[in-house]
Amino acid sequence: MISPATIQQIQHRIDIIDVVGSFVKLKKRGTNYLGLCPFHNEKTPSFTVSPNKEIFKCFGCGKSGNTISFLMEHEKYSYVEALRWLANRYNIEVEETEVSAEVREQQQLADSLYILNQFAQKYFSSTLFESDEGQAVALSYLEQRGFASPILEKFQVGYCREERNAFVTEALGKQYNRDLLLKSGLAALRNEELVDNYRVRIIFPIHNTTVKVMGFGAPIINKNDRAPKYINTPENEIYIKSRILYGMYFARQVIDKHDECLLVEGYTDVISLHQAGIENVVASGGTSLTTEQIRLVRKYTNNLTIVYDGDAAGVKAALRGLDMALEEGLHVKLVLIPDKEDPDSYVNKVGADAFRAFVAENKKDFILFQLEVALHDAGNDSQQKAAAVNQIAETLSRINKAEDFTRQQDYIRQCAALLKIEEAGLNNLVNKFIRERIGKMEAKWDPAAEGLPPTGDPEQVPASDEGLQLLLKDELQERAAVRVLIEYGAMEWEEGKKVASYLLDELDDDMISNPDLQRVLHVYRHWRQAGIDPGARNFFYHEDQSLSAVVVSLLEFPYELSAKWKDKFQMAVATREDVYRQDVRNTIAYLKLRKIKKMVEENQADLLREHSPEEQTTLLQTHQALKQMERELLKEYGTVIVR
Repeated sequence: MISPATIQQIQHRIDIIDVVGSFVKLKKRGTNYLGLCPFHNEKTPSFTVSPNKEIFKCFGCGKSGNTISFLMEHEKYSYVEALRWLANRYNIEVEETEVSAEVREQQQLADSLYILNQFAQKYFSSTLFESDEGQAVALSYLEQRGFASPILEKFQVGYCREERNAFVTEALGKQYNRDLLLKSGLAALRNEELVDNYRVRIIFPIHNTTVKVMGFGAPIINKNDRAPKYINTPENEIYIKSRILYGMYFARQVIDKHDECLLVEGYTDVISLHQAGIENVVASGGTSLTTEQIRLVRKYTNNLTIVYDGDAAGVKAALRGLDMALEEGLHVKLVLIPDKEDPDSYVNKVGADAFRAFVAENKKDFILFQLEVALHDAGNDSQQKAAAVNQIAETLSRINKAEDFTRQQDYIRQCAALLKIEEAGLNNLVNKFIRERIGKMEAKWDPAAEGLPPTGDPEQVPASDEGLQLLLKDELQERAAVRVLIEYGAMEWEEGKKVASYLLDELDDDMISNPDLQRVLHVYRHWRQAGIDPGARNFFYHEDQSLSAVVVSLLEFPYELSAKWKDKFQMAVATREDVYRQDVRNTIAYLKLRKIKKMVEENQADLLREHSPEEQTTLLQTHQALKQMERELLKEYGTVIVR
């Protein structure tokens, strides 16, 4: 486990704009930053990051959190993995405390795979550039293909020798583990003997966002009918193929700058285009696009241009993943390279400027191209044409966001014209597919499993259900009370007394009924007893991320006061220091009055039931006492309206 001292050092160094900005394109808006949410599909930015509060909030899908929870959600890291990522980013040395054997084993396995891959990358690169075989067989081959040494060095390209176990011998001599060599895919077992898995192959390292090598792609050089053309790293703890686009680390800033991502199939396509100065390009590795890969593109741009071979196989490959791309809100174009060329050979043939011009002039709308291909294949076959109509309607149904309505209608008009059918009929068919998909989603969704009322919307709870309405309102007051404790607790209430002391005296245990809020109060009191004045940061970076999530939800920010307000209206702007005492007073007053109101309503409901004369008298006296408490509170805090 990472030591508390290291965790504290990481917390002090965290810059949420720096970290989140590595994955999401952010633009400053007032005191906050705004961008497209990486957790759901949207075209209008609703993902807000507050550097002051050190939290993010999406007002579209509702996700919120801090820097660590962002990494955990976005990169699927564990808490410890997120801390290690941050430590690596800020060059902080990680001190370890005792951890369980299982956790230690998982950490060591991931770290060991990265270390082994780094060793292998350096070994293969050295073999390519420094060994006689590497220069004669591989480097000369790559140079004939038009690759210069600087671009090969940039992408850390290497070569594995023909000798049966040259790399394995070197790795074992450096004390690398046999099982790890097999797990990484760098070695294979042949007749009980450990041998090199990538012999006589060019080695393309595949990097993550911190430039660590996750795995390798290894195409063969010599023609060999018995050997596979490509060998890739098998999936393991650090290499998950569905989440990877080759070259993304080197391309992401240029993609952001040009607001367009070029997608090609192979490693050499990427490297050739980078060498020509076209750097906003990544490769899918020749496999079908996945949702994770599409979302990786969408972090930097909504414009995806697929550049594939112009043969039948290239067309088929290009069409894969279209529906997913549409669902994720990407604007997809297609460019098919002519004359049986691929992007690698074509850019070397015509040059960078001509390649750029060709791409710009030959972009085809992906949806219309798909329809043209389907109609061409259908010919005069009415059955195949009907299938094409259904196929395009199902595709268009994926464009179902409110902001894309005009775009969808324009596609329906154009497709109906190409199909020579009624526009209204195609529109009805598209809506049918939308209804079917929504119906399937609703059938799978169980609001009770998420702790929601049957409607899924607290505002739609029937007014007659007064108990639930009251509970919902009480919850708001309880949350407000815990919020001001965390936000203002360390500030001065009066001379010699802090806000936390005042609030904790006022907040009896039975005033907070929500168990999550009770847990926050318990941890807060525990820290106070240990001599710590806890603030939001203490909770944000707590190891228990469920506790952190509760506190983040308390401090979410629908509005921020513009820094230009004072200059524009020439008037004083109240600061946090000006208003916090009044905020604390009002919050406690609201909470107490809500609790009294609830008791009054419960007591009145009890009065309507049959009771003995003595019980009836007690209930009336209780009612009078509660109303007196209410009057005293109103007098103490001033007029407060309880809704």
